[in-house]
Amino acid sequence: MKPKKVAVLGPIPRDYIITHHNEVIQKYGCATHTAIALSNLMQPDDLIYPVTHVRKEDEAAIIELFGPYKNLDTSHISSESDQGDVIQLRFVNQNKRIETQTAFMPPIAPSDVKPLLDCDVFVCVPVTDFEVPLETLKYIKANSDAPIVFDAHGPTTALTTHGQRVTRFWVDRDSWLPYIDVLKMNLEEANCSWFRKEYSLDELEDNDILQEDHLPEFALHCLQHGLRSLFVTLDARGVMVYTLEDGALKEQFVPSVPVAHVVDTTGCGDSFAGGIAFSLLDEPQDHVRAARYGNAMGSQRTQGKTFEVFQSLERTNEILGRVYPDFKG
Repeated sequence: MKPKKVAVLGPIPRDYIITHHNEVIQKYGCATHTAIALSNLMQPDDLIYPVTHVRKEDEAAIIELFGPYKNLDTSHISSESDQGDVIQLRFVNQNKRIETQTAFMPPIAPSDVKPLLDCDVFVCVPVTDFEVPLETLKYIKANSDAPIVFDAHGPTTALTTHGQRVTRFWVDRDSWLPYIDVLKMNLEEANCSWFRKEYSLDELEDNDILQEDHLPEFALHCLQHGLRSLFVTLDARGVMVYTLEDGALKEQFVPSVPVAHVVDTTGCGDSFAGGIAFSLLDEPQDHVRAARYGNAMGSQRTQGKTFEVFQSLERTNEILGRVYPDFKG
């Protein structure tokens, strides 16, 4: 069987994390979670390509971090510009955090992905709005038939001149949707992506989380503008999966993979995206299966401070078989 290839587009920031247990963790994050989750699920002769820009001072440590994962190809990690993300995350509770960014990578350009157009899936995990630009998605779509998985965390997050990471409305959303196949987000990001024609000042003041009963209307809009599927995670409860079936909206709730004790939720969304991308390699039309693999990798991410939390495909399938009785790996 021909080896499979996945490109992972996004930053590898140096993260300084203060957890909700007041523990301090320093590590490289974002696309690192996606790539290593995929490495554990995919076969030894498959290839995962992280595509990113990093600082020269971080490059050797990042390459060393990926060293044990033999199906990870680091040749598209570039330090030529000597610019990369540095982010501080202070968790207020298990899910809410205050973020500050003090260094910034150059955007991933079409030239960065040009050598990888034969990949089977592209998974994009930007954390800020400049890292994976629309022009790069357009270039991939024009030159590849591979599905694009995209995390809405990027275009719904902006930076102030003081380095504060703040949420923003994804006002140009409809310009992006035709170039995304699978869009994943949480409720807060959905709130930034579905907006009224006009708000009162009081409504803007209280506008924090999209009400779940508004999700079907939002999902239908997105699917009619180009998406194959929309995944909206509901924290620890699970994920809503939206698709079109004969032109009508289909909603499916996929409960989470439960965990007894959460250590660190940093990178859960990135890991979830990796699970989706893996599932698409074999079953591109089975969106519930993709959500289950996403849930599995997200739950594994919460279980420790290192990347050793990620399990093999065999072990992950065992877990999924216990949680979802009808699961078939």
